[in-house]
Amino acid sequence: MTEYTIHPLVVGINQTDQGIMTYLRGYGKRIWLPIYVFYIKGGKENILVDTGLEQFIVPEEAGKECGLEVLEFEDALASVNLKPEDVDIIIHTHLHNDHCENDYKCKNARVYVQKTELDFFHNPHPIDHRYYSDLLDDVNVVTVEGNHEIVDGIEVVLTPGHTPGGQSVVINTSKGKAIITGFCCNGENFPKSAPPIPSGVHINVIEAYDSAMWAKEAADILIPLHDLSVGKKKVIPE
Repeated sequence: MTEYTIHPLVVGINQTDQGIMTYLRGYGKRIWLPIYVFYIKGGKENILVDTGLEQFIVPEEAGKECGLEVLEFEDALASVNLKPEDVDIIIHTHLHNDHCENDYKCKNARVYVQKTELDFFHNPHPIDHRYYSDLLDDVNVVTVEGNHEIVDGIEVVLTPGHTPGGQSVVINTSKGKAIITGFCCNGENFPKSAPPIPSGVHINVIEAYDSAMWAKEAADILIPLHDLSVGKKKVIPE
């Protein structure tokens, strides 16, 4: 089976409340929330997980406090010797706008999403304002239903709750299964000696809990989608 390395690229950051990440926990604690693109290196095709925000404002203090270099999408790709047109595959964890705003720049990419997520994206409930239905215009979308192998050594697993069709990305590495969560979370969602805490933002909190429990138990290397420590690593596994 093909082995890959994962390269986290920081393409945005904002400040928010920890309770946005952890259901009924951490309210009032301000945190920096990084937005990532993950470049998956090792196969015959250039693969990204998510494409992040297109435009953002980074407060001056963010870099110093977080120790992260925040780059525009094109500059982030250039740091791993890619251009948007070089991208062959984009795998989306989900379709909130902060995960897919740069898709249209990758004109040669196939974009993999869960059918359930795409259906909701086109007709979202008013409770969730993070879906911008024009973001996938002129994008080559490939829908999957449930667990699905994308290429040798990379699989998506349906992990709903945060959104209807979130999918976690399971990547074969030299140190076992790395899982990029299909739902927004950080390290505090996964206490070592207790059950996981579901996403603070969710459509179905029970499904969100079950998805977090699956990820915690299944991963050899767990990559929470918005954890600061992830962006401090040049490559996973190190």
